[in-house]
Amino acid sequence: MTVESRTLRYFVAVAEERNFTRAAQRLGIAGPALSRAIQALEADLGVRLFERTTRRVEVTEPGAVLLAGARPALEALDAAVLRTARAAAPDGRLLLAVKADADGGLLEDILAAVSTEPDAEPVAVRLCGWGEHIGLLRSGEADAALMFAPRDRAGIDTDVVAVEPHVAALPARHALAGSRRVRLADLGVGFDEVDDQAERAIDAQGVHDLAQLLTLVGLGEATTVVPRSVAAAYPRPAVAYVPIEDCPPATLVIAWPENSRSRGVAALVRAATAVASARGMDGAGAPDPRAVRPRRTAGA
Repeated sequence: MTVESRTLRYFVAVAEERNFTRAAQRLGIAGPALSRAIQALEADLGVRLFERTTRRVEVTEPGAVLLAGARPALEALDAAVLRTARAAAPDGRLLLAVKADADGGLLEDILAAVSTEPDAEPVAVRLCGWGEHIGLLRSGEADAALMFAPRDRAGIDTDVVAVEPHVAALPARHALAGSRRVRLADLGVGFDEVDDQAERAIDAQGVHDLAQLLTLVGLGEATTVVPRSVAAAYPRPAVAYVPIEDCPPATLVIAWPENSRSRGVAALVRAATAVASARGMDGAGAPDPRAVRPRRTAGA
């Protein structure tokens, strides 16, 4: 049985809106046409996808199964179309998503090194905000991302690029600011909270990025934990960076869609890991036990 992508989009819109009228407005089609399309889909599948009442529309259990598969399928299709259009453009380049100053200090060297790799393609940097990397990969707006290891790896493959220590960012007037090193317990941070501690602090403080958070640290209104390379990118007289003796390391990874077979992305991955290795940042002999290595290399 073949289900057209358009019909799947209709189904997802109704499932998300839980209302046929709103879904039809979102899709830009007439309500009766949408109802007929959903009825035809249910007839083809032989299942009821929605429970309808005069007040609401609820997804059935079979509908929930279809929704779980339809969303990533449509996202993958949209991403493939976008990547194809970019590849066909006269100035087509690989897009590498990076957050400013969250590249381990390696970005410029990686861009210089990738041109020497076999199958290399021109690379353009797509600057992004905190936590936006994975969304850009899934939508096709980026081909690869250089980022600190994400929690959500669904549909994404990664390779470890660099491993580096975390440090505490403290107000210069903090009682521990002059310490040679501190412990996580001194900071009120749990071992499993380290990777997303800065992100949590940003949310808790109501600010938009790390630069703003560090301003609050300097004012004595916050503390946080950051990778050492990030601390080096943000030297501030009002902020003291102190090593943490019992903290797991920060893991910088290069990520790409798991279905990618791009030789250009594979060349970019090789360049990134080679640059980190040359700098002694690849964590050889001291890997992060929580880092997840990919099942394969991009383009393999």
